[in-house]
Amino acid sequence: MTAHGLGGISRRDLLNLGRTFGWTSTLLAAGAMTGGLTLPRLAAAARAVQKKREKKSARVELIYGIASLGGEHYRIDPIGCLEFVRDLEARTHGEIRIEMIERDQVCNQIDCVKRAQKGIIDLYFSSTQNAAGAAPYFNLLDFPYLFPSRAAQYYFLYHPQSEKLVREPLIRNHGIRFLFSHCRLRGLMMGEKWREKPNIISLEELAGTRIRVTASRLGKIALTLLNIKAVPVPWSETLGALEHGMIDGLETWVSAAAAFMPHLISQVVDLRLFSGNGHTGMNAKVFDGLPPDLQDAVLESALHAQMYVQLAGEAALLNTVGASESQNPGSIFARNRVRFVKLPDGEMKKAERICSPEFNPEPWEQWRGRLNRMAGGIDVYEEIHKIAREIPKETPAENVEPRRWWKSAS
Repeated sequence: MTAHGLGGISRRDLLNLGRTFGWTSTLLAAGAMTGGLTLPRLAAAARAVQKKREKKSARVELIYGIASLGGEHYRIDPIGCLEFVRDLEARTHGEIRIEMIERDQVCNQIDCVKRAQKGIIDLYFSSTQNAAGAAPYFNLLDFPYLFPSRAAQYYFLYHPQSEKLVREPLIRNHGIRFLFSHCRLRGLMMGEKWREKPNIISLEELAGTRIRVTASRLGKIALTLLNIKAVPVPWSETLGALEHGMIDGLETWVSAAAAFMPHLISQVVDLRLFSGNGHTGMNAKVFDGLPPDLQDAVLESALHAQMYVQLAGEAALLNTVGASESQNPGSIFARNRVRFVKLPDGEMKKAERICSPEFNPEPWEQWRGRLNRMAGGIDVYEEIHKIAREIPKETPAENVEPRRWWKSAS
């Protein structure tokens, strides 16, 4: 796969296949193929998948908007969209059929959640930071150092209390049912200026740097507290801003940088500042309108997709991306001479004391109060902070036990 197409198949030919057989059938066919990928082979496979999927009339047809993703992205940053569709259609024996609309054809990262809220699409994928523009409760996940590890993130998403603390308030306030998500911790991706410089090993070296920040309001506060100049730049303009030196770097998760701009990144500073979640959500009214058996199927397929992104994502970070100090020589970061830099423990503790609500609560009081009110009077930061520390910090993310979070018993 390439960022623009699949294997040796051009983006234009791929778009034509998508228009002919649908994105879902085309991508499912590509994902199942082995050996050399050619246009005739993929067209034949997509036709076969389409025929099989349409053999039975569906009781429910759903539209799934997935913004800004090319074929290569699924390998670099497994987000579970295809696995969810594959499993749900199989689990319901075709009673549910999903048509994926990909690559900004129906929505972009900023407005996918808005389209879902309005009922234009039924399911969507985006980062929680981008979704927070239309669904402010998503800002909850952006408190710095709320999660000490990716394992803690997965542990929380599987935890039954995630219903009360995250999922139910999203339904009540924004009409969105949070289904599943990958888990990353956001760091700083530094540009060419740091290519020949030594590894960044202190917060002082980052002071005054111009770092692109997402739409996350809390992310901007955290960077400012670290004496970093937070520069809001749309994702679509970030590559150009980095290339022309308008910014010194950007904050994001490593697999996003690996997928879209590894040639422009010199050092990855593993600051683990706040949560990075590429998630799938669903219009809550659409979910509630499904028969009980299909509601159960959606949740079970969401669990299946959550387990998939947990395991495939951890493998991809090491083997495909190269997000470690000792890198796989064939990884994206190794091939592009991107150094993965872990700050010393003392510097990480310093960063946490500077900007974490646990140690510096005043800058967060307004947002914390707003989110607590949206949650129904619960101190959601304190509750999630506590749950995230129920497992040892050194627990590997792949070892977190999956649980059906919608069940009342833990």
